[in-house]
Amino acid sequence: MTRRDLESIADDSRRYELVDGVLLMSPSPRPLHQRVVARVLAAVSRNCPRDCEALPAPVDVILADDTVLIPDVVVGRRRDYTERALAGVPVLAVEVISPSSRLIDTQLKRARLAAAGCPNYWLVDPYVPNVLCLILRDGAYVTAREAAKDQPITLTEPYEVDLNPADLVSEY
Repeated sequence: MTRRDLESIADDSRRYELVDGVLLMSPSPRPLHQRVVARVLAAVSRNCPRDCEALPAPVDVILADDTVLIPDVVVGRRRDYTERALAGVPVLAVEVISPSSRLIDTQLKRARLAAAGCPNYWLVDPYVPNVLCLILRDGAYVTAREAAKDQPITLTEPYEVDLNPADLVSEY
């Protein structure tokens, strides 16, 4: 399949992604997942540079004609957003891991974003809770920072962001 085939699928409230021409479908996210997405979005939006914009899913990120991903939170350069998608490499992609998406988020999307040159990739596991912040070095992701449970961290890449895994999942 190609990006054009993907765009022709009727909107049925499911999330469709394309990796190397293979269609992936994700079920609707759970409330815990959406809570974490909303709080990560608030945190990354706080100090987002003016030339960038942070948005929640679903926003298509077109990496190639046969690869279109939908990160849970994406930060892209304003000039790279079109009316339909982020056409190019994000500044930051964040995935909130769900039981059904663990392998896709931790392996497949991680590999595709690294190959495309996305400089920052974060994985949030709400079931620990844990935040793993990866930075691209020589074509591969390495751990920049990691925090678990009630351990706050301040990140400086791609810009300053404060996160606390426990706050991301709390029901307050």
